[in-house]
Amino acid sequence: MVIFAVAVFFVSLAGTVALFVLKQWEERTGRTLAPTVHRYLDVRALQGKELLVALQADLEKLPPELVHLAHIAVHTGALEVARLARFLEAQAHRLADFVSHKHRFERRAPRSEFLKKVIEHKNGNGSNGVDTTE
Repeated sequence: MVIFAVAVFFVSLAGTVALFVLKQWEERTGRTLAPTVHRYLDVRALQGKELLVALQADLEKLPPELVHLAHIAVHTGALEVARLARFLEAQAHRLADFVSHKHRFERRAPRSEFLKKVIEHKNGNGSNGVDTTE
């Protein structure tokens, strides 16, 4: 996930630098690359800016209680999505257990004497690995 975010960041950074280089080239040469597309995008950008200004004015008119209720709704929605994710995780584990050839797998103690001694030493129950019971 982090690699994807870093890749998106650097692609965005390269695109921004490319736009500045293109703008500098257009101002230096006095030519415009794709003028019809340029005008269309300028109009759309201005419309978007006007929309954001109108949205900001409308949001300032909302009562604080409505904003608080929206916050609670978003929070509750996030908690419900998390609960659904936990449920789906449990179902995925049940499905994996159902289709596994080791149905209801339970760990047993090792049969090998060597492995028993290693586990015993690892748990701190053994002395320094030397059997002194004889």
